[in-house]
Amino acid sequence: MALIDLVEYFNNRFEHEHQANYRPLIIENNQIIGLFGQLRIGSIFSSLRNSANPETVNGHAVKIKVSACESPHLHSYEIENLALNSGENYIHFESVINFDRLARTVHALNYLSLAQHDKQLFLEVDPRHILGIKKDHGAYFETVIEQCGLTTQNTVIVLAITSNYVRYSDALIRGLSNYRRRGYQIALRFDHLVSDKYVFSLIDKLAPDYVSLSARQIETDNENKALKKLHALKQAITITQGQGILRHVDGKGSEELARYSGFDLVEGNFYESGQTVSNF
Repeated sequence: MALIDLVEYFNNRFEHEHQANYRPLIIENNQIIGLFGQLRIGSIFSSLRNSANPETVNGHAVKIKVSACESPHLHSYEIENLALNSGENYIHFESVINFDRLARTVHALNYLSLAQHDKQLFLEVDPRHILGIKKDHGAYFETVIEQCGLTTQNTVIVLAITSNYVRYSDALIRGLSNYRRRGYQIALRFDHLVSDKYVFSLIDKLAPDYVSLSARQIETDNENKALKKLHALKQAITITQGQGILRHVDGKGSEELARYSGFDLVEGNFYESGQTVSNF
C-alpha cells in the first residue's frame, strides 16, 4: 500500500476511534508527522550493529522527536468539533496510551522509508501504557504493523526500567509476556542500574530477548568498575539466552568498553551519526 494510502487508513481509524474530526497524521517531504494537541511527533532512527563486525546492521532503534506545533493543522470544522466535545473526551484522547499509540504508528510508517526496513525494529513503550492496559497487550499495534507490511517477529518492544517502576515489576512482566505471546520480542532498557539484585532478578524472571545499557551512564556511575559490571550482566543475559546491547558508544573509551565486555550489539556516534527522519 502506498504511503499516502496508509496515512489515509490510519487517519480514518483514529477519527473513528475517537469519534472526532481529528486526523493526526500528515506527510511532509515523504515523511510522517503526528499531531497531538500542540505537539508534532517525528522519528529519529539509529542503527544497532554487530559488535564484532560493526559494518553489519542487525536492527534499528527509534526515538521520538517532539516539537511545538506553531500552527495546528486543523480546519475550521475540526476546531468547532473539538470545542463541542466534552472535557472528559478531550482528556481521554490526550492520555498516555493514545499518545503512545500515535507515536508508534508514526515510527512504523517512517520505518518504511529506510532502505533496510526488513531488520529488527526496536520500539519503546511507556511503562504507564503497559500498566494501563489490563489485557491483550500488543493487539492494537499488531494491526498497525501488519497494515504496514511488517511483522511482530521483527518488532522488539523496549521497556525502560527506572526505580519508579520497581514495585510494579510483576504487572510489567505480565504485560510484556502478553506481547511475547503475540510474537513480539522483548527488550529491557536500563539507563541507571536500579540495583544489581533487582536487575538480575528481572532478567531471570522475564528472560528478555535483549538487555540494553548505556555505556555513557555505566562509565559515569561505576568509574573503574564498569567492565566488571558489564561482564556480570552479560553472563546473566547469556544464561537466559538473550543478547546485550550497549548504547551511547560515542567515543574510543566506550568503544573499548563495548569490545571487551562481550556485548552483542552496539549503537552510538562512534559508528555513525545516526539517521534522522523528521521535518520540523
